Parts: sequence; structure tokens; C-alpha cells
Amino acid sequence: MTDTLNPTDAAASVLDRPAAEIVADLTLEEKASLTSGADFWTTKPVERVGLPAIMLTDGPHGVRKQREDSDHLGLADSVPATCFPPAVALGSSFDPGLLERVGIALGEESQAEGVAVLLGPGINIKRSPLCGRNFEYLSEDPIVSGVLGSALVRGLQSQGVGASLKHFAANNQESDRMRVSADIDPRPLREIYLRGFQRVVESEQPWTVMCSYNRLNGVYTSEDPWLLNSVLRDEWGFDGLVVSDWGAVNDRVTGVAAGLDLEMPASQGRTDAELVAAVRNGSLDESVLDTAARRAVELVQKAVAGQRPSTGSGNEGGYDVDAHHALAREAAGASIVLLKNEGAVLPLARDASVAVIGELARTPRYQGAGSSLINPTRLDSALDEIRVLAGAAGAEVPFAAGYGDDGEGSDELTAEAVAAASDADTVLLFLGVPAAQESEGFDRDDLELPAAQLALAEAIVAANPRTVVVLSNGGVVRLSTLAEQVPAIVEGWLLGQAGGGAVAEVLYGVVNPSGRLAETIPVRLADSPAYLDFPGEHGHVRYGEGLFVGYRWYDARELEVSFPFGHGLSYTSFEYADASVVAAADGVTVRITVTNTGGRDGAEVVQVYTSLPGSTVTRAPRELKGFAKVVLAAGESREVEVHVRREDLAYWDTRVDRWLVEGGTYIVEIGASSRDIRQTVSVAVDGDAAGIPLTMESSIGEILAHPVAGPIVQQAFAGGDGADGSTAGALMADPSMFKMMASFPIGRLASFPGMPVGREQVEQLLAVANAQA
Repeated sequence: MTDTLNPTDAAASVLDRPAAEIVADLTLEEKASLTSGADFWTTKPVERVGLPAIMLTDGPHGVRKQREDSDHLGLADSVPATCFPPAVALGSSFDPGLLERVGIALGEESQAEGVAVLLGPGINIKRSPLCGRNFEYLSEDPIVSGVLGSALVRGLQSQGVGASLKHFAANNQESDRMRVSADIDPRPLREIYLRGFQRVVESEQPWTVMCSYNRLNGVYTSEDPWLLNSVLRDEWGFDGLVVSDWGAVNDRVTGVAAGLDLEMPASQGRTDAELVAAVRNGSLDESVLDTAARRAVELVQKAVAGQRPSTGSGNEGGYDVDAHHALAREAAGASIVLLKNEGAVLPLARDASVAVIGELARTPRYQGAGSSLINPTRLDSALDEIRVLAGAAGAEVPFAAGYGDDGEGSDELTAEAVAAASDADTVLLFLGVPAAQESEGFDRDDLELPAAQLALAEAIVAANPRTVVVLSNGGVVRLSTLAEQVPAIVEGWLLGQAGGGAVAEVLYGVVNPSGRLAETIPVRLADSPAYLDFPGEHGHVRYGEGLFVGYRWYDARELEVSFPFGHGLSYTSFEYADASVVAAADGVTVRITVTNTGGRDGAEVVQVYTSLPGSTVTRAPRELKGFAKVVLAAGESREVEVHVRREDLAYWDTRVDRWLVEGGTYIVEIGASSRDIRQTVSVAVDGDAAGIPLTMESSIGEILAHPVAGPIVQQAFAGGDGADGSTAGALMADPSMFKMMASFPIGRLASFPGMPVGREQVEQLLAVANAQA
């Protein structure tokens, strides 16, 4: 373990006293020092009171701890660690149990390296398919992100290592990410962009939450008391520490006052001095600094309490390298999505005549670039692993690169590839996005595969139509043309260090594919929800699509997609039957019998969507509210239960600024994707009382819908048929007139001639109605 967290008597003694008591013994300068880093990765110790430094380091899919003699950021060299599949792949597993196990493994490796806090998971929503960091995020849906993010945090923290839930909040693009203001209306902000964070915080209490670089509705998230205190702490009950993204602090004093506890990395003492000066000149109350320092001490206490006696990495350092590689392979296999498989081209027979085309098969692209770059303990290539499986049956597997590491091709490379393809029964064509086009720090320009690769695909298919495309990409790519050319497509994402073996096992049927799309693959970029509002201009990006993110948008507009959210094929088949749903105080429980009707063992992801016909608020046609992954042997049937929490049925009511469940009969759809619904049931759900007071600005329609005021007004207005010239009678007698006037404020209508009630009577009526509400 590093010098930052040795289990000395001094470090152990930090557990003997409450954090507030320790802070009370600190000088003003010492308190300020605890709220910024000592260097790039460690906090400052206070040796006088026995408080050690702790290390935070990058994740989220591996431990990226820089070597002591490496470059400043550690990007060029870090200690070997297991590179698990990035979130783009893990999200497609739809398997919380698997992600919890990955989290446990990450915790074991963090312990071995003396890392107290691993920076992850990232659960930001994939608003646009162009976001350069989509490979680090789980889904376009907040339920998927929240459930899977919770699993990762739960596993990691079970090992005495803290998580850092990121990036809080609305970090949905890399363009101008240090300054851009994400301008989002309240409902989509709460229902789409904050919902996953809320779930993870409330269920798992991550040790830290990392604020993002960007501004949110004009305010830097590092300086936003509404976000960091009102929402995160007061509403959600977060009791941990808020750390800045590295370099996200704009104004340290303002940030600490707003709820930012720890600035990373070090500022060489400059901003510590600003805090001290602010306390001394009275612009910052010392109690605010005390709170931030207390949270810093509490984080150190958690780290000290969680540390384990390990002295190095690898098998001697507290984790089994081979076992973790095997887990990485299992996770990769569970994350691969079989998009298309016409004519049952897959799985391949071991002795099948195949040719492998594409440099990506030999030189895998297995992770994204930037702060999450892991130095793997080993690296499998798909080509080697395919040859192992085929070689066991005596088959030879020819290979042709087809293009170079940069994705570019040549006539010579194409000719070699076509020759190899022509001599095989089946071609395995590996295509993907070059690393230079996907990274933290910038967004993609388009959804296209390299032109040279597409030209190669056309030539290969012409030579051998029995071509299987295997993809390597951190974000979705346009497949509308390619899907028409080839019978089978395997979405291989970025699969981590063991992805090559996982791909081979799926291709040969050793592993039955069970991944499902956690994001929609559109026909073209112009169809995507944020197309007209991404990445913004002049420091602002307007989230003009509102609630309609991902499949919500495509389904609402009835747009054709290449492959829908939740889609994924298997080498077996599943039937759904006997769906039922029961409502209770804590939500609704859906039960359905799923049968594996094919000849292979396999896993199905049962997805539960809800909708509310006649809702009083805007809603998507359907929204995912729960899911379950079930493993079934060939011929096996099982009843699957999916519980939908009541809070996940709620919408954010802007009239009262709180979550409300709207009462009514909900449609519950159970299916294999957002566009493959197998069973539909309905359930009555009691609504929450909105408690919205009636005023003179309330509309006629709102008044009439009120249980107390409505009948009284209805009776008063129904007094005549309009023949006597009364305005009220005419209003009730003419349906089109009544419809037009439904939005008219009652206070203004009461002043009209011929009204059966005057303003005083209306005011009395409203007072009675509000008193009885």
C-alpha cells in the first residue's frame, strides 16, 4: 500500500474521535488545507492530529493509478490493472448482479494499490450519440443508469473503497465542456438527467459525488447551492463529500459556500489562501469551512476504516489477476449485442471455413481515450481467440488486415482481403471507429464508420455475401446501409482487455449472446433528438427536446430506427405468457412467465414499460420502469417478477416543485425492446394529492375539475340555456365556446356581464375549496 494510507498508530487514532472534534482542534489554515489536494491525486495530511492523506484515482472501468515516475497526469503510464468493459458495454448487459461483481473486483484492485476513492461510475445520460464520452456512460435511460450505477457503487464500496458518482450534473457533451451552460427545463432535468443520480445516492450513499465542469442553467455546478445542497443533500439525504472534477473549480470561495468540499487537483496553496482570507474578512462564515473540513475528515475516516493489509498488486496484493481477467471476459460476453442474424449465420461451427478480415480483429480497440485509459494486465485479440476455437477442430483461419490502425485502407489491402474472403464459406469482418475519433475532450463529428472500411465492406460482400460484421465502437454508428448488405451484425462496443475472447465465444456459440441495446441506433444522425440543439453556441446548449430523449423521442415521433432501445437477439427464442400486475403502496409488481422455446440455454432481458392514457401532463408513449435478466435452460419456463417502484411512476410537477404520482389506469407493456411488446396489462394506481391551491388565476377548466369547487360552479353556470341572453347560459350551451373558455382565468370571467357569480362570491368559493383540499 502507498505511503498515503499506512495503518500507523497516528492514522488509526483518527478513528477514535468524531470528525467535528478533530476539526475543532485545527487551525484556520489547516481546515482550509483539507479542502484541496496536495498534488494531482492525493489529499493533504495534517500530521499534527494524526490525519493521513488518501489517494483518489481515475476509474471507472479499471484502476488507473499512475506510477510514481510517470508523467504528470499518468496518462502515459499507470500500474497494470484489469481493464473491464467500459460502461458502453456494461450498460448493454442489463445485469445488476454482474456489475456488482465488477464493482467488487474494482474494489479489490483499489485496495491492493492503496486507492481510497475510485472515480466512477459515470451515469450521465446519452443525450446525443455524438458525445465523445458516451463510452463512459451506461444508457440513454435514467432507470437503466440508476439501477446499474447503484450496482457498481454497491460492489465497490463493499470492499472499503469509496465511489465517486459522476459527473453531477448534465455533463452530456465534451464541446466547450469547461464552460457551457446546459439549459434544461425542470421536468426533463428531474425526470431524465437527475433521476439516475437520485437513485444511486438514496440507495447506496456513495462516499463522494463529483461535480461536473459545465454550468447548469447558467450556474457552474461547482458553485450551485441549489444543486449541491438543496437537491443533493436536503432532498436526497447525501451525507458524503462533493469533490470537483479535476479543474472544475471556477471560484473556490463561492464553491465552498455552495457545498463543494474538495477541490482537485492541488492549486499550490493559492485557493487555500483565498478561503483563509475570506473567513478573516467576514465574506465566508468559518462554520461553512468547518463543514467542508469535517466532510474531508469523515472521508479519510472511511478510508482508514476500510483499508486492508495489502502490500502490492497482483496475486500477492489481494486480488487474483487470472480471476479478474476471467470476470472481464464474462462481463464482455454478457454485453455483446447480436443485432441481426438472418438465416442463422451464427453461431459458427468449430470446423467452419472462415476468414477474418479487419485490423481490429488483430489489434483490438478495447477502451476509450482520456482519463479512463487503463494499462491492462493482459490483452486478448479476437483473431487469436478465434484461431484457438477453430484450431481445436483442426480448422485454419486466414486473416487479412483490410485497413490500417487508423482505419484507412489501400487497393493492396482491399485486394488481399477480397482474396481471403472469396476462399471462405463465412467472412468475419471487423469494423469500427478509430481511437482518434472517440475520446474524452471532444465530440464526434458524425455517426459514420470510416469511408475506407465501408468501401472494404462493399467489396467483401460482393465477393462473399455470407459476411458477419463485428463492430468495435464507443458510441453508436450508422448501420442503415450496412444492415441491408450483410446477414449478421454483432455489436461489440469496447469490451475491455478480455473482449477478444468474449467475441470469439459468442461467434462460435460458446456464449449465447444476451446483451440488449441501452441506447437507440438511429437510421441517420438527423433523426436524433438533440440534432438541432447540439452542441449549442456562445456558451449555451438548449435541451430543446425536453423529456423526449432516446427511445422516447423515436417512439413519440414514430420514426424508423435501425435498431431500437432494448433490442438484442439470441441463439434461442423466448415466449412470454400470463402477464399480471398488482398495485401496492410501494409501486406495482409485474409477473410474467417466460419460456425458452429454443434448443440452447440462454438469457432474456424482460423489460417493463408504462404509459398513462389521458394524462394531464406531457408523456412519452412508453417509458422503461423496470427490467430483469433471467437465465433459462432450453425448454425451461419461469415466472419473472419485476417491481416498479412508486417513485419511478412519478413525474415532476412544476406547479408545486415536487414528485407526484398521477392517478389513473396505467398501461403496462412487457417486452423484449421498446418496439417488441409481447404482453400488455393495465393497473389502477392511486394518485398523490397535488395540493395546488385555487386562485383567481385558476382557469375555468381547473375550477370545474376541482372536487369541491367544480360542482358548485357547474350548477351555477348551468342555470340557463343562453336563450335569456346570459353569458353563463351561452357558455354552457355551446360546446365549442365552452372549450375555448376552459382556459380562461375565473377571476377575469367573473367580471363579465351576465355571470351568475361575482368576484366576491368567487373568492369565497375558492377559500372554501382550498380549506377542504
